[in-house]
Amino acid sequence: MTLRKLEPAFHERVWGVRTLSPYFDMPDSSSKSDPIGEVWFQTAEIPLLVKFLFTTQNLSVQVHPEDEYAMKHHQSLGKTEMWHVLAAEPGAKIAAGFRRPITPEHAHAAALSGEIEQLLEWHDAAQGDTFYIPAGTVHAIGAGLTICEIQQLSDVTYRLYDYGRMGLDGKPRPLHLEHGLAVSKLEPHAARAPLPVRKKHFITEFVNGEVPAAEKPQMVMALAGSGQLGSHSVSMAMQAGEVVVIAAGAAVTPVIGDLKLLRTLVP
Repeated sequence: MTLRKLEPAFHERVWGVRTLSPYFDMPDSSSKSDPIGEVWFQTAEIPLLVKFLFTTQNLSVQVHPEDEYAMKHHQSLGKTEMWHVLAAEPGAKIAAGFRRPITPEHAHAAALSGEIEQLLEWHDAAQGDTFYIPAGTVHAIGAGLTICEIQQLSDVTYRLYDYGRMGLDGKPRPLHLEHGLAVSKLEPHAARAPLPVRKKHFITEFVNGEVPAAEKPQMVMALAGSGQLGSHSVSMAMQAGEVVVIAAGAAVTPVIGDLKLLRTLVP
């Protein structure tokens, strides 16, 4: 099938929300006391993971490994990612990289004391902003944001600082300082990366009127609006919050309606 709609997977997070409007209805299985923070979309054909993130608190200060380190220690891909901001409350920020280079010894002490939060470079985040976060970049997503994230298909995360927060199980969330500091780039990072983002692990860009043909399968994410993807016998209704896979080798796919779309694929 040329077009296939992916099913969302809902993940509870301590920093999440209790309403996912206008993108999703809350899942029937969710507890009223446990907020949803991430909605995942993935498919076996593409080694990428698309997430919609919803934050009411700052996420932990964290870092992800590159492929070689992740494979050696976790038999996994590494995790390079990007964020496109869909909505932002006034004053919302993201952190990426450090304000100035620091030593590993300083980073270790700062992670234990919480000073690391002040050492990071915090960027204002507004609707339409895009940030690129390669593996090794120490980062944090702030409160009050709705984000579409595109990342390598990996869930290896090293938490460096978490505000002393408890997990949904009532236990302190663990830190991963040995692994985390081993892979961290303790220096500034130019995080802003206007679309299109064309990098080693993914190409991501807006769709204007039609989805270009591609030799590889691609994922198309509806950020706003509603309409139709495709035409004639190969078409599918689509609305904000939905993700469709277009098969490898498919022809140019028209877009009908007021859909605002991103597409992503592996180079």
